[in-house]
Amino acid sequence: MKTRKFLTTTILALAFGFTSFAQKTVMVGGAAMYPNKNIIENAVNSKDHTTLVAAVKAADLVETLKGKGPFTVFAPTNAAFDKLPKGTVESLLKPENKKKLQTILTYHVVAGKWSAADIAKAIKDGKGKASIKTVSGGTLTAWMKGKDLYISDENGNKSKVTIADVNQSNGVIHVVDAVLLPKS
Repeated sequence: MKTRKFLTTTILALAFGFTSFAQKTVMVGGAAMYPNKNIIENAVNSKDHTTLVAAVKAADLVETLKGKGPFTVFAPTNAAFDKLPKGTVESLLKPENKKKLQTILTYHVVAGKWSAADIAKAIKDGKGKASIKTVSGGTLTAWMKGKDLYISDENGNKSKVTIADVNQSNGVIHVVDAVLLPKS
């Protein structure tokens, strides 16, 4: 009986162990993004996402993005935030602009885990474009240019996915090179 229980436990451990190894660790901003950690646990280590992390903290969204999910996050880099008009980030980080910041950040989040392959299939099914509802209630449009995946916001601004499929324990991150803005 003990041997059977040991073998069952060992087989289950191996099966779940192999499952976690099936998702590879990806480097983002000089740091390893581990598939067994959540979005926040990984993002805080990326040197390329310090502005995003500061914004998530200022918007009180840390606990949400630590949650079960799954979430798909289109994560703008520091360079993406730098493309915004001078003073925009500083203004958004002020307590009186918290609601607006929350709206912008949740505009980058989609319910469910959408891999790049899932998005590409939706684009193909949509004959070249896919509309994706965001957590904020807005819409993003996904499209391809050659083999590159792009996301456009409701204002027509485009953002290229520079690193796709950064798997997390509660979803997936796609690194993008521009901040997406909802229609105001």
